[in-house]
Amino acid sequence: MGNCIQNLSDGITLIAADDTWIEGKAIQQLETTARLPGMQRVAGMPDLHPGRGYPIGAAFFSTGRLYPALVGNDIGCGMALWRTDIATAKLNLDKLEKRLGNLDGPLDDDWIERVASFGLPPCGHEHSLGTIGGGNHFAELQQLDQLYDQVAVEALGLDRRHLLLLVHSGSRGLGEAILREQVDRFSHQGLEQGTDDCAHYLARHDGALRFAEANRQLIALRMLDRLRADGSQVLDVNHNLVSPAQVEGVDGWLHRKGATPADRGVMVIPGSRGDYSYLVEPVADPRSLFSLAHGAGRKWMRSECKDRLSARYRVEQLARTALGSRVICGDRGLIYEEAPEAYKAIDSVVGALREAGLLRVLARLKPVLTYKTRGECC
Repeated sequence: MGNCIQNLSDGITLIAADDTWIEGKAIQQLETTARLPGMQRVAGMPDLHPGRGYPIGAAFFSTGRLYPALVGNDIGCGMALWRTDIATAKLNLDKLEKRLGNLDGPLDDDWIERVASFGLPPCGHEHSLGTIGGGNHFAELQQLDQLYDQVAVEALGLDRRHLLLLVHSGSRGLGEAILREQVDRFSHQGLEQGTDDCAHYLARHDGALRFAEANRQLIALRMLDRLRADGSQVLDVNHNLVSPAQVEGVDGWLHRKGATPADRGVMVIPGSRGDYSYLVEPVADPRSLFSLAHGAGRKWMRSECKDRLSARYRVEQLARTALGSRVICGDRGLIYEEAPEAYKAIDSVVGALREAGLLRVLARLKPVLTYKTRGECC
């Protein structure tokens, strides 16, 4: 217990087992963030991988100054899990896929009242509400595959007889606009606590969190409406955000970039679209900066995926997984970028966290139908 929590140097922690795939460039980026002014501690999760200047799959704790660039351009990106009344018995994937249709376009006018019910302030990005977006975002129907704590799972209202819906998305173009404003004005130097500029960013940041949460709800409701099903939200947790925090008696700012809060209760750590996901109960631990992995983490750069895989797989083959599930992805480039081979094995990520004593596994979830994009005109 705890052998997977490695202190690389003063203020730098990496949570990984001996066989966890961690790129050297990701470690270098972690070390770079540790040298930022006011940075006290950084922690890399087992899904750590390189980002654009800063690593993804990490948490950062600073004092006196916060850094919008560490949160990134998708403020509020996170995971929402819904229970549904879609029966697992006699599943007809052809019918489900047909009913979903194209979810890429904006919501129809009959959704206006639902959008208004969230009370979001005008931001100029309302047209993207209810849409998943690109990259690694998805919405996935899943079924309970293995129960490790039946009592805890049933207490959440989950059972094997009905499908679950996991939605991974964020603030869409709003988060990008907020980050762009900050970088244009201040580059990557961060914001001094207590200044008007810091307060302005935090207000916009918090608005983007609400936008992202509303977006995930609308995606789920939109899908359930298409599938002629009912459902209710079980959990919703952001993994790209900054918030005030106290770590071992010190007050400061806890940034998470692809790191899920471990102090918000039960959460899901998803694998790639051809792998399992895990429902887990976190253990809030200051050594991990009260954070856990947000997914499997990339193993390959997006730019190299098609060259690595096109000789082995046709697009049609990548739309079917080894677990018997389907992937709806009409973007020929994206389906290669998001192939399971491009990601770490989820068991290695969750296993390292479990060995470190940072979580308890409640259930394993199996993908049934994953929606990414139809890749066609909206």
